[in-house]
Amino acid sequence: MDTPGGLGALRSLDYTMLLCDDVAMMRAFYADVLGLDVQREVPGRYVELRVGSATLALRRRGRPYDGPAPLAASASVQLAFRVPPNDVDIAAAQLVAGGAELLEPVRSFPEFGHRAVFFADPEQNVIEIYAEV
Repeated sequence: MDTPGGLGALRSLDYTMLLCDDVAMMRAFYADVLGLDVQREVPGRYVELRVGSATLALRRRGRPYDGPAPLAASASVQLAFRVPPNDVDIAAAQLVAGGAELLEPVRSFPEFGHRAVFFADPEQNVIEIYAEV
């Protein structure tokens, strides 16, 4: 995509997220058994671990957003793409213009320092476009 800003600002796949039934158990496995360093944590709900230059995130299974009904099928992976702070709203408008359905409006997540929008791909995988704010 050659358009600057918004979706044209996508440059990397930022992290991999595993959806978990028991975040504490999964944290113990990845931190204690595999020896990964915990970078950020919301106890019992969310953990980020460093894997070399990448991040592995563990999140409680369920919706990461406060929109209406959950998706019919829930995968085990959520993709997150990082953009510059001013591009989240632009990207959301481009997604809607392209026919994507947002799962909720763009909003801030102060506990993570993110501003984000969530949408689903054609197979109902949750995709996030976010900015560090």
